Amino acid sequence: MTNNTEQALKELESRLANTQDDVRSTQAAKRHAKGFNTARENVEKLCSGNLFREYGQLAVAAQRQRRDYEELQTETAADGVITGISPINNGFITLGNKAKVSSHDTVIIVNDYSVLAGTQGYFHHLKLDRMIEIALKKQLPIIMLTEGGGGRPGDTDISTINSGLQCTTFGRWAGLIGKVPRIAVNNGYCFAGNAALFGAADITIATTSSFIGMAGPAMIEGGGLGKFSPTDIGPIDMQAKNGVVDIVAENENHAIEIAKNCLSFFQGHHANWSAPEDDALDDVLPDDRRFVYDMHKVISGIVDKDSFIEIAKQYGTAIIQGFARIEGKPIGVIASNCKVLGGAIDVDAAKKLNRFMKLCDQFAIPILSLCDTPGFMVGPEHEKNGAVRYLSELFATGANLSIDFVAVAIRKCYGLGAQAMLSGSISSPSYMLSWPTGEFGAMGLEGAIKLGFKKELEKQTEPAMRQALFDKLLAQQYQKGKALEVATVLEIDAVIEPRDTRKIVLAALN
Repeated sequence: MTNNTEQALKELESRLANTQDDVRSTQAAKRHAKGFNTARENVEKLCSGNLFREYGQLAVAAQRQRRDYEELQTETAADGVITGISPINNGFITLGNKAKVSSHDTVIIVNDYSVLAGTQGYFHHLKLDRMIEIALKKQLPIIMLTEGGGGRPGDTDISTINSGLQCTTFGRWAGLIGKVPRIAVNNGYCFAGNAALFGAADITIATTSSFIGMAGPAMIEGGGLGKFSPTDIGPIDMQAKNGVVDIVAENENHAIEIAKNCLSFFQGHHANWSAPEDDALDDVLPDDRRFVYDMHKVISGIVDKDSFIEIAKQYGTAIIQGFARIEGKPIGVIASNCKVLGGAIDVDAAKKLNRFMKLCDQFAIPILSLCDTPGFMVGPEHEKNGAVRYLSELFATGANLSIDFVAVAIRKCYGLGAQAMLSGSISSPSYMLSWPTGEFGAMGLEGAIKLGFKKELEKQTEPAMRQALFDKLLAQQYQKGKALEVATVLEIDAVIEPRDTRKIVLAALN
């Protein structure tokens, strides 16, 4: 080996070491003091021992004109973002025929808050653009850790740029919608440009230590809107309830595990799975049709054990939705939640349902719908939220689904809300099923009686007589609209025993 080669190798070793936690021990100690991982520790946890092929490791901030170059190599290592490719979930997933993800290789982007508060500089953006380009070309999913303070005004080396508005990262990132799955994970502060990337992802995961906002304290103050602490802006409780955050994690390690689990639903089929108990659905419904029950128990009685991961649990809670598996095969689950608004679909529930159904359709994940709704939420107050616009969009989404869609009426199946849960109408699903407890009609039975038989009821001046007539009419309507009768006129395809739901749904989705 020549002296030149030895010198080049030593220089390479030194330069690469400058980007590692051992050399950057002061920055690593600050992260650990907060109870946080370093960026490189998070990369290792994502890769789980697999080879990480890093891109742009030797980049530094575009600040050579104002700072010492050797200092930049450690203080602005990788220009604040670690990017590369590694297999994730390799070894325990078998790819499905319809999966758009072609391998276990995954693009990994980890913003490094220990470098200039995770801000986005010139070379930082070039690295992001490079990985987005590769993800699109090779059809690779992306997991991005977004912690950071947004745009960086201190890059001085690129003197020909004035506005910075020529940056293509945000448009390119958004342009990946429906092409590759994008999972964003946040811990700590996530403001401005970092928040824009987080919010545009397909699935958003954030820790309880997250604060997420489209502007940080400096930008807010600069806009004349007052002084705020970073912890005043977008705390996790707010962002989970308003739908910005899909899943709340305890810490970075938990968030990474959730991200890998979510990714697996886009990669294909699990080889190992466990079925629920045969009698899991025997007693989930109360005897009285007016009483509520836990739809999560219905879901658990159908899908593989411990496979359901709920999306947007704290937002639009009249709908329960998420990913699950049946015999290892990924499905999307949408379900009414009768514990909230009696299962009526309000604006928030419609928004999250729209987004989720589109995501499943974009990546060929079939949907199982469990319907128990009295319809759309109504009333003057609800109209202030744009009910006509957002509830109607459910029909546009349902009409354009290209995936298998199997529906099961658990109990109430009424009105436009039920049609929205059925991808447009009772005849839209590829298989329309009902439990014997299913009830069908253009609106809730009680409301239909009060509206349709108003004159007859008003003629009964005695309260007891009026109630007796109401009960009689209600019983007649229930008999007419119950699943067994609706099946006789072929409005639904089959009435099934609850305990047979799993095997029948599986066969339908196959």
